[in-house]
Amino acid sequence: MPIKVKDGLPAIGHLQQENIFVMTESRAVHQDIRPLKIVILNLMPEKQKTELHLLRRLSNSPLQVEVDLLHTETHESRNTPKEHLSAFYTTFSRIRQRKYDGLIITGAPVEQLEFEQVDYWDELRQVMEWSTHNVSSTLHLCWAAQAGLFYHYGIPKRPLDKKQFGIYEHTIRNKHCPLIRGFDDVFWAPHSRHTTVVEDDLARAPDIETVSTSREAGVYIIVSNPGQRPGQASARAVELALFPAVLQLDKLLCLSAHPVPVGGYCMILMILPE
Repeated sequence: MPIKVKDGLPAIGHLQQENIFVMTESRAVHQDIRPLKIVILNLMPEKQKTELHLLRRLSNSPLQVEVDLLHTETHESRNTPKEHLSAFYTTFSRIRQRKYDGLIITGAPVEQLEFEQVDYWDELRQVMEWSTHNVSSTLHLCWAAQAGLFYHYGIPKRPLDKKQFGIYEHTIRNKHCPLIRGFDDVFWAPHSRHTTVVEDDLARAPDIETVSTSREAGVYIIVSNPGQRPGQASARAVELALFPAVLQLDKLLCLSAHPVPVGGYCMILMILPE
């Protein structure tokens, strides 16, 4: 099914060359279909590359997907033209009254800063809090997964003595987790990071279970059992998949059809509020 984006988005041409069905706003007006509504908070410096990467993966959903692009108000991007942001992006203050099926928060090259040192941290905290009440499913990718763990659970990231870099073998502990449906019992995934999350810290959140680990690279996928999360009365589930270097969201969507996504090799903190 198509993804719906604003008319003129540069990524449209690349996607169409890859035989991906892209529907512009002007064409979507004539469609009598309720699309899956996704908002992407793009924290990456080269936003146009990230747009293309995520839209390519979102196009694998069997549903029509309507995508809004979000940039921070409290940080000015130096690597993306202002004209592009003005034409194709919106800000949190403009969408905070809306409801979405899904929110994707990307990573950012701020891993070695303390969370409070990131100049848009307060704005990101507002978005994460808003998501617990206004979004059916939230995916925190890469550094954003660490940010989500810290904000929602108080779980810190820990510095590594040496950068973790490479493609590592991973094993699955819980074969029944929907997040890893379709995975082999042993699979390989890339890591590129200076910090980590350790299982001793994760144990402080009693509803969290480790689903996949690497002997060399550590925790990769963790999930929480349905239950209460700090700061929220009830949650159906929290899914956490940690630390790969690339986003491969081929199986990730169908958010309205399933209570949790059915796969994906990406660093994710997923929150599914009631």
